[in-house]
Amino acid sequence: MSPTSPRSRTFTWEDPVQLAASAMQLSGLEFLTRIADGTLPGPPIAALMGFAVVEVERGRVVFAADPAEWMFNPIGSVHGGVAATLLDSCMGCAVHSTLPAGAGYTTTDLHIRYHRGMSADTGRVRAEGLVTHSGRRQVTTEGRVIVEATGKLVATGTSACMLL
Repeated sequence: MSPTSPRSRTFTWEDPVQLAASAMQLSGLEFLTRIADGTLPGPPIAALMGFAVVEVERGRVVFAADPAEWMFNPIGSVHGGVAATLLDSCMGCAVHSTLPAGAGYTTTDLHIRYHRGMSADTGRVRAEGLVTHSGRRQVTTEGRVIVEATGKLVATGTSACMLL
């Protein structure tokens, strides 16, 4: 093994407490729309992981990300946690998009199935979350991550969120 040059990555974020306060003042749909259009900043996890909200409608949210070398696991591919984080985020935000101002939610379970790996050469991926059932106390969702250029399926997921 030959030594390589160290690489580094930095990121910045805005105060998450202020962002959370905004979330309580707006409906979920208004809040997420403002993040998507840049009126509000994204949350720190989006800055850390390099993903963004690109589409929002009631019960449906789409995130996009570019898999990169800094996401690699020890065997040289993008860590599965990247797809899991994208799915947890887009499915949770799909739930959030249905909520009135002041309401909250939390994920109670998350199931991910991987269909193919990602690498730095995969290109941009899109993660779509959809609400499949809204009850009084619990909402269920499904999601998928696809390669934007080819439509190839990377991962699918389901989750449930408890309304707070």
